[in-house]
Amino acid sequence: MAIKQLLALAGRSRGSRAASSLSRTTVRSASTSPAVASSAPAPAPPPPDAMVYDRLAEAVKSKLRQLENPDPRFLRYASPHPAIADHTRILAAPQTRVTTLPNGLRIATESNLAARTATVGVWIDAGSRFETDDTNGTAHFLEHMIFKGTEKRTARQLEEEIENMGGHLNAYTSREQTTYYAKVLDKDVNNALDILADILQNSKFDENRINRERDVILREMEEVEGQTEEVIFDHLHATAFQYSPLGRTILGPAQNIKTITKEHLQDYIKTHYTAPRMVIAASGAVKHEDVVEQVKKLFTKLSADPTTASQLAAKEPAIFTGSEVRIIDDDIPLAQFAVAFSGASWTDPDSIALMVMQAMLGSWNKNAGGGKHMGSELGQRVAINEIAESMMAFNTNYKDTGLFGVYAVAKPDCLDDLAYAIMYETTKLAHRVSEADVTRARNQLKSSLLLHIDGTSPVAEDIGRQLLTYGRRIPFAELFARIDAVDASTVKRVANRFIYDRDIAIAAMGPIQGLPDYNWFRRRTYWNRY
Repeated sequence: MAIKQLLALAGRSRGSRAASSLSRTTVRSASTSPAVASSAPAPAPPPPDAMVYDRLAEAVKSKLRQLENPDPRFLRYASPHPAIADHTRILAAPQTRVTTLPNGLRIATESNLAARTATVGVWIDAGSRFETDDTNGTAHFLEHMIFKGTEKRTARQLEEEIENMGGHLNAYTSREQTTYYAKVLDKDVNNALDILADILQNSKFDENRINRERDVILREMEEVEGQTEEVIFDHLHATAFQYSPLGRTILGPAQNIKTITKEHLQDYIKTHYTAPRMVIAASGAVKHEDVVEQVKKLFTKLSADPTTASQLAAKEPAIFTGSEVRIIDDDIPLAQFAVAFSGASWTDPDSIALMVMQAMLGSWNKNAGGGKHMGSELGQRVAINEIAESMMAFNTNYKDTGLFGVYAVAKPDCLDDLAYAIMYETTKLAHRVSEADVTRARNQLKSSLLLHIDGTSPVAEDIGRQLLTYGRRIPFAELFARIDAVDASTVKRVANRFIYDRDIAIAAMGPIQGLPDYNWFRRRTYWNRY
């Protein structure tokens, strides 16, 4: 009897404990907010022995789940589901007219007679890629020296003439192109063409000026070395295109700058500044016939050598090499690195798809704020988890190759998570792509292309660059049609061509001890799916 009473008491005590715990659970559920109570139940957490990346993925998913029901005030004026943007009204762009002279020199203009200013310039299919190891830096040195006086104008007269017109004369050198351009009022277009013709055909290259300019360029090199983004991309080219001209820097080594002579500059002009490799582009308040007549009068000393830049590039092709360069510097507070795949050339049919993929990966900067509601899933991962200071996808095209990848800046203790996020989202383009993401990226790309040509100088640059790379200027109607033809299946196909199980190039600098090794990155260019 005593035993039965004890068992009964134990059963009642167990039942009361269960009932009390149930009541506590009920109270907790009742105290939750309606929004949480109505949402789907949270998934079970990963087991304790799960990989750290599984736990990280679950944490990100839970944060994203909280963002799926945003405040309706944010959605009042915009749909969360992107629609194809209609740019028909904006596509009524002025015609680009092109005239080719008997010596091969091309003249291209886009007239906007409502404008009061104009930009005229000379785009040359020559840059640091067409130098040798001994002459590397000549193209950039020449850009400096070409404003230092001609047979007709001293350096002072040249500067005063531009200042008196209220104009702006500038130049820049890249790996494959060199540009000299002037932005002036409509009444000074002929004067600007005269100055450009004079400096390109009659520069004196005084020895004293050359020696003085060496110090200027060496100081410029010191400034560039302080710009870590420039340094990272120089190292990225050097490791990606080893033993080829495309891997050299634009400024060249200091030893070359100290030894470049007048003969080097004159030989470079004679070899590369030829009429078939030059385009004279003008936009704004210009008339095509007037520009053509002026060019015929002024540009009379150019060589008609038919050798093209593509033929020169074919002699020393740029071969992509999977490799890495790491510079550990603990004095720098932030780590920076770039991960790149071999990309497409200018004329590759898949170059447009890579531009859309770049827009899908996007960019993000901590100082700009936002990011948690970005279209880019990589931007969302970085912003929600705060694992980077900034990140940027890039797509660089050359005559026969390119670079496609992501550049990022982060604190040393975030490198592992950031590297995982970058490789996961990049490789995912070959496996899982939604049409909504592609549509959003297409709209962003088209808008950015139109915003980029706001002004006479960007339009002239667009004309000159496209004539050198494509041989013609692609109308925006055609370009946008090509962009709209990119869909999710295209992105997957192109990602399988350029990303899936492909070699990569890595350049890293700063406190990068926590950055995973090359094999870690290489293994994450593919997914094993069973």
